[in-house]
Amino acid sequence: MNHRHWKTLQERELAQGYSEPTHIAEVRREIRLSMALAEAIYERRTELGMTHQTLAERAGLEQTGISRIEGSDIVPSLLLLADLANALDATASITLDTDNIRVVFVGH
Repeated sequence: MNHRHWKTLQERELAQGYSEPTHIAEVRREIRLSMALAEAIYERRTELGMTHQTLAERAGLEQTGISRIEGSDIVPSLLLLADLANALDATASITLDTDNIRVVFVGH
């Protein structure tokens, strides 16, 4: 099936009221949360002029761990998130709403 046919099929499904299966919607939501968290960590780290290595040392991690978190490959536990906030000299603010996922690190 070529891309052109797929797009037409997708448009037909949407026009017929197709809705995404719940489990797929949940996976998409989890990915959006992971990406929002990764972006917030990256923004705060670069705002402070830190390298992956510096943040890793301050948070008690390996450099590859920071890289994987910022790449949305892994989602940190709450304990690790607290360590990251401390290492970033910030408070983590997370908004989880149906249509609004927002993560911000506010400096102290």
